[in-house]
Amino acid sequence: MPSILHFECSKCNEKLPADRPQTLCTKCAGSLYVRYDMAAMKKNAKREKVAAGPKSMWRYSDVLPSIKPVTLGEGMTPMLPSRKYKNAWIKDEGVNPTGAFKARGLCLAVSMAKHYGLKKLAIPSAGNAGGALASYAAAAGIEAHIFMPKDVPLANLLECKAAGAHVTLVDGLISDCGRMVAENKEKGGWFDVSTLKEPFRVEGKKTMGYEIAEQMDWQIPDAIFDPTGGGVGLIGMWKAFEEMEALGWTDGKRPKMIAVQAAGCAPIPKAFDEGKQASEMWKGAQTSAAGLRVPKAYGDYIVLDVVRKSRGTAIAVTDEEIMKAVGEWAREEGLFASPEGAASLAAYKKLLASGFLSPNDKTVLFNTGNGYKYIDVIAEAMGVKSPMANGNDQELPAKRNIGGIIGPY
Repeated sequence: MPSILHFECSKCNEKLPADRPQTLCTKCAGSLYVRYDMAAMKKNAKREKVAAGPKSMWRYSDVLPSIKPVTLGEGMTPMLPSRKYKNAWIKDEGVNPTGAFKARGLCLAVSMAKHYGLKKLAIPSAGNAGGALASYAAAAGIEAHIFMPKDVPLANLLECKAAGAHVTLVDGLISDCGRMVAENKEKGGWFDVSTLKEPFRVEGKKTMGYEIAEQMDWQIPDAIFDPTGGGVGLIGMWKAFEEMEALGWTDGKRPKMIAVQAAGCAPIPKAFDEGKQASEMWKGAQTSAAGLRVPKAYGDYIVLDVVRKSRGTAIAVTDEEIMKAVGEWAREEGLFASPEGAASLAAYKKLLASGFLSPNDKTVLFNTGNGYKYIDVIAEAMGVKSPMANGNDQELPAKRNIGGIIGPY
């Protein structure tokens, strides 16, 4: 496993020492990248060694920081060939620990926090990042403080509470939660692991890029659809493709990176269409895809840069299109996806129809989370009510007699 050379600012290229925890650039407050000695890494990191590694993201330990990980088995998720679209694959991140791709980034962030000796971590979250932090912090013996919108999906709230995290429900959006973390972190003694306000969540998420390459026999696809809230996944994968090219693991081909957002909160597509380098705060953000309800991502300037460099695009889809896609994937693929993940299917269909992509383009669609974590949200959107909802004349029996395998008595 490589040692970290330094941190590098994504804006001004300032270099910061890696012997202590860092958040943002001390000169311009830009997000930081982890940088390694690539010449030394190239001597030791061989893609032929990957297959012998563990069935987790730590099979790529030769390109990750040299630490003892706090692991729950994250990564190495299935790449499912679509039954309906011949050149599309679904990268199913819903089978990760905590049911979402957030497990990758928070696994590495918490592992590094333990390495640095940090005792208290704080995060604003639309749901899944909070759940991931709660679980990994519990496994690491670190205190977690999580700020979530009060209308967060119930499963996200429950998993945080169950893991013993300190949860604050906020009457507002994730941007309001982030402000509260920033205002209280010094008083609370917390280290802030907000999206792109520390460098290691990107390192965890970059393993998705390595996995895609490995699972496609080290051939890079033509396009990747990333449901984009904070943008860590898209940024991390782009970093992975840069590293693989430098290591000689790939031929240098890069995919078109497609940033997908919800029409009710689409700052990235708006900025992309207007040719701007950064997005504006989205007013009145509203979408049933909780993870996409990010009015302004801290690293929006990086996302927009990556999308443009890759000759990709940024696209918004409606909540109606998202929920139709949830149903389509369930019926056609047998996959119960999160609303955020299903947004990638809705966007894919739009870009096929517009001619931006061809049916012959090899394309990866990310399902970022498990649909079971959104039961309340999806049920409401689909008009499905519990049999025990108010007004139903069915009643539970006074006593349930639960039998064994042989006798149901």
